[in-house]
Amino acid sequence: MDTPVLPMPAPLCLVTNKDGVLALNPAALAVLHSVTQPVVVVAIAGLYRTGKSFLMNQLAQKRTGFPLGPTVYAETKGIWMWCLPHPRQPRVTLVLLDTEGLGDPNKDDDHSDAWIFTLALLLSSTLVYNSIGTIDQRALEQLRLVTELSEHIRVREKDNNPASNFVSIFPGFVWTVRDFTLQLRAGEKTLSEDEYLEDVLRLQTGGGQKAQERNELRRCLRNFFPRRKLFTMERPAADADLTRLEELREDELQPGFRKQVDAFCRYIWEEAPVKVLPGGHQVTGSALACLAEKYVAAISSGSVPCVESAVTALARAENNAAVQAAVAEYQQGMEQDLVLPTASYDALLAVHRDCEQRALALFLSRAFADHEHQYHDELVHKLEAAKEEFCQRNKEASEQRCRTVLQELWRDVELRLQRGDYVARGGAQLFKDDLHRVLEEYKQRPDKGVRAEAVLKEFLREHEGLAQVLKATEVQLELAERQQEAAAAEAEAARKAAEAWKEEQKRSMEEYERQLQQRMKEEQRTWLEEQQRVLEHHRKEYEALLREGFTREAAALKEQIRELQEMMRPPKCTVL
Repeated sequence: MDTPVLPMPAPLCLVTNKDGVLALNPAALAVLHSVTQPVVVVAIAGLYRTGKSFLMNQLAQKRTGFPLGPTVYAETKGIWMWCLPHPRQPRVTLVLLDTEGLGDPNKDDDHSDAWIFTLALLLSSTLVYNSIGTIDQRALEQLRLVTELSEHIRVREKDNNPASNFVSIFPGFVWTVRDFTLQLRAGEKTLSEDEYLEDVLRLQTGGGQKAQERNELRRCLRNFFPRRKLFTMERPAADADLTRLEELREDELQPGFRKQVDAFCRYIWEEAPVKVLPGGHQVTGSALACLAEKYVAAISSGSVPCVESAVTALARAENNAAVQAAVAEYQQGMEQDLVLPTASYDALLAVHRDCEQRALALFLSRAFADHEHQYHDELVHKLEAAKEEFCQRNKEASEQRCRTVLQELWRDVELRLQRGDYVARGGAQLFKDDLHRVLEEYKQRPDKGVRAEAVLKEFLREHEGLAQVLKATEVQLELAERQQEAAAAEAEAARKAAEAWKEEQKRSMEEYERQLQQRMKEEQRTWLEEQQRVLEHHRKEYEALLREGFTREAAALKEQIRELQEMMRPPKCTVL
């Protein structure tokens, strides 16, 4: 069961940036590792001193938290993190990432902006870009980093054109424009905020280099971020009060600004999705911490972060943990539900099946990218070994119980042997009667378990010498007959156990196969849904290019659409 996240009293620095060198803060990483719930990750980026931290505090429903500096100097350095219970979704954690402002003139390193932005992009499920004024060419130029992402991110290890795959891994994109004073109109038509954004992102006509550069940025934003949203916000307060926004009461902020911020927060709380990996697997806080470690390590080593490599490493760690958790779930269930010794092997198998089902369900809920079924097979092997261990413990408990019963029932026989009752006249018949009584009472005793006949046979064999002691042929014959009966009963029990074992093996393998087939179908369905979303995005972009008159670009995109459709088409069956 997912442990509820304990609210952090204040943000912690997750990624430090000291002299252009990025590093992870162990304290913040430990907090993230402790979050076992799925996470909605909202990161904010933008120019320094544009009010990013204020918006993040609003998302946290706090007046203070992420620092708001009253000067022209950037306040946030690196990436700061705040983990909170999600205000709308139960059993989900909201992770807020406030990033160092872009374009700070006091930075000595020009590359840290690109890497901070890259990390925000890779870690988030929704990226908020915050700017001031309006969305003009200058504002678009400030997003120039988007056109350079192919130099900072690789989707696959072998990827000649990484930008073509960005659409499948990038987060939702929300643009917030602060201190917005323009009217949202195009001629006589009133525009919505989203229509205004799409109008700004229309490709510009003209064949010069300037037009090509401007269109490159627009094309990247359109291609990389199919889910995009715009919020415009007026100035929050009078100029004199801007330096103390943390201290202002709600009623001291401009009513229009309060309304716009409320709309932004509602959208994030209600629409921002849980972060997922390629294939649809939900990311927990612990998994997010692993991804952060892989990406920062790649940047620190001078290489380009690769999503596929990071996900592969994460899958290895998560799948190993899933196997361990599933085995622990099985063992805990068996310890709680199994009362040893069981009356029969079938009784043990009934408990085993229930615990096995719970263990497999837990494994399948946590494991992902197990394409070769390596970890599933490992789990099957470990569950089988654990079942064998419980079977052995069941046998040992049965043997101990049976010996205790026989020793108790045999006590009177021992006393008579010591007194010599069986060597007197009629002693042989007396021994036969007592032996019959012991065996009948033994048969009636409950909870002896699966080794009842085997222990009895061994017990009678141990007392074969009584015939010589008592010098009675009748006693010898009686003991031999009883041994044969016990041996026959043991053989029958062994035969039934072997049949039950064979049947259980068959059932177990059929269940494993059924679950594997179901998992493969789910993975295929998820993959097709992902490709369908990409396909729909390409179709919309293709239609937009045609409307805007960019037929050459539209033709190239049409070819991509054709290739994607071909890839999604199921293989043809060959009739022999």
